[in-house]
Amino acid sequence: MIRELSLLCTIWGFNFVVMKVANNYFAPELFVTYRFLSGAAVLLAVAFFVKLPTPPKKYWLWIILSGALQIAYGSVALQICFNYLSAGMTAMLNYTMPIWVTILARFFLDEKLTKKKIFGVALSITGVFLLMNGDIGGNFFAVLLGLSAAFSWAVANVIMKIKFQGFNLISLTTWQMTAGAIMLAIYTALFVDTSATWTLTAAACVAYNGILASALAFFLWIYILNHMEASKASVAVLGVPVVGVTAGIVCLGEPLTLIMVAAMAMILSGIVLVQKS
Repeated sequence: MIRELSLLCTIWGFNFVVMKVANNYFAPELFVTYRFLSGAAVLLAVAFFVKLPTPPKKYWLWIILSGALQIAYGSVALQICFNYLSAGMTAMLNYTMPIWVTILARFFLDEKLTKKKIFGVALSITGVFLLMNGDIGGNFFAVLLGLSAAFSWAVANVIMKIKFQGFNLISLTTWQMTAGAIMLAIYTALFVDTSATWTLTAAACVAYNGILASALAFFLWIYILNHMEASKASVAVLGVPVVGVTAGIVCLGEPLTLIMVAAMAMILSGIVLVQKS
């Protein structure tokens, strides 16, 4: 399982560099549209090949809503952040998601906030504020946008927890991604400049995101969840932002200040505390 987790963290972590590079060639909304149209095409092909049934009508509203939150809004908001923040910082903001899930779960899933969870949430939020006071070039709006992406991901996760208990994960994610991709395609066609600078690098960014970061990584995640406790798997994938920060430094020459190190350590430590509670 270590091999599969390492591969997953590498694919998702390095993707923060790929996504940042992609903004040199595409408008953020356009790139996210290409990403999920290609990812949805792969998942739909697999669903057709293995003859997965279409979800019953009662699930469609929630599939569309969670797809809008996680695939459409969350991914576009995150992609816009790369215009203003480093790949590493964006990765850290995105992976505050478990903290928001913990807070939402208190109100919507009736999960208890233990002292350890409260301390973990407080520690992570303190880390976020410290990160906002670090080297972000005054881009507080971008930080808030990144946090909103993580929050929308958290809301989608809570919806899935409430509405999709026992639902086939492959089918759920396939139709979530398809719904989100359709919404993105409509929005992009109506409101976004669809001109792009197509180069080998640009095509590689789309292929990496659609095939590896969306389709293959999803199958890896499902495999890991089926062979490991969900809580342990959630802690293990905290390697993703670590890879993202490291890849940003190595590949893009991004700076890493002591304040950023301290802030990221607080965020990760708080998430681990929450997941271990």
